Amino acid sequence: MVRLPARRRPHLVHLLLCGLLIGAVAGGVAAAAQSKTDIAVAAYKYGYRISGSSKADIRAHVGDLLRITFSAEDIPHSFTIDDDHYRISRRAEPGKPPTTFEFLADKPGTFEIYCNLSNDPRCRRETIGRLIVEEK
Repeated sequence: MVRLPARRRPHLVHLLLCGLLIGAVAGGVAAAAQSKTDIAVAAYKYGYRISGSSKADIRAHVGDLLRITFSAEDIPHSFTIDDDHYRISRRAEPGKPPTTFEFLADKPGTFEIYCNLSNDPRCRRETIGRLIVEEK
């Protein structure tokens, strides 16, 4: 092991502390740029109940990480977005644990959420919600 003279050691400590500080600041900036939002979505005949919304809307900002916990109350349902950018299709069944998934809201716009299961033709027409992603 190479021993540095005592007068050189404080410089190494300062360099190490500066490196740690820069890393902490960079990590904090990255965390601030992306907020994580937990949203509970329950499907039923013929609609979606979305936590924090009186409508069947999920609102987010570009850069938000959305964590969806999706459940079905009465019959099997799906949470489907068929946009070219957001391709999401998850299924939930009553009496089974909810389905949880995450995605990054990185494209602004309004996107239809619907149930694509064929066991009830009214589901496709009436079980509808919206993902609304806005610029910050």
